[in-house]
Amino acid sequence: MDDKQGFFDFAAEVGLTKHFGGIAGTEELAELCHIGQGSYVLDVGCGVGVTPCFLAQRYGCRVVGVDIRPAMVERSKERARREGVADRVEFRVADAQDLPFGDNLFDAVTTESVTAFPPDKQKAVNEYARVTRPGGYVGLAEATWRKCPAPPELVEWASQDLGASVGPLTAEAWVEMLRVAGLQDIAVRTYPVRAQREGKEMLRRYGCLGTLGIFGRMLRLYTRSPAYRRFVKETQERGVIPENLEEYFGYGLYVGRK
Repeated sequence: MDDKQGFFDFAAEVGLTKHFGGIAGTEELAELCHIGQGSYVLDVGCGVGVTPCFLAQRYGCRVVGVDIRPAMVERSKERARREGVADRVEFRVADAQDLPFGDNLFDAVTTESVTAFPPDKQKAVNEYARVTRPGGYVGLAEATWRKCPAPPELVEWASQDLGASVGPLTAEAWVEMLRVAGLQDIAVRTYPVRAQREGKEMLRRYGCLGTLGIFGRMLRLYTRSPAYRRFVKETQERGVIPENLEEYFGYGLYVGRK
């Protein structure tokens, strides 16, 4: 493990996918995207595969998950086998800005805390729309500024996992990206981020044993990785939750129909 590794490298190693809203947000996104039995879904930025496996189990759909990090894709394949959905879920390494699929293929394309990261966010959203069939849905669950301008300490907190050049947008900016991509009938739902709720949703997402497993792997990684210990120290020094978080920062669900 080298000094250049950051949050997502560590997350792949411990088997963690992080996004606001948890499983409740995923369920609401699936509802807005009309995902159901027989749907063919693309989940972009699938992380360790929690959402694709959940969608396949809950809704009986077929899911393709893609992530730019090979380690995440390997963890996703392991999860699909472990949860008995490998026949309905497949995973590939891919960049959101250049999806390796033909036009008009999927009934729904979903992303959760993903589209804040690509250098060209509009290009990524255009790709989501391109691979969605006419009448299908593109759904984003993304970090959102609820009030602007945000104080500098909040901007720093929001970028601690993302990098200084990456971060949330306003709800209006996310909606405009969907419109530019040619989507219509856009639905918007925004929520504040509340630490207690996020903790409960993490427990629901992974279950008691799964959550204990994540923390156990974190502890083992902490004992053997100087890079991870530095990452934890830097995160603690920045402060975990700013006091005025709910006033300025949240997440939104943005869904458009092609």
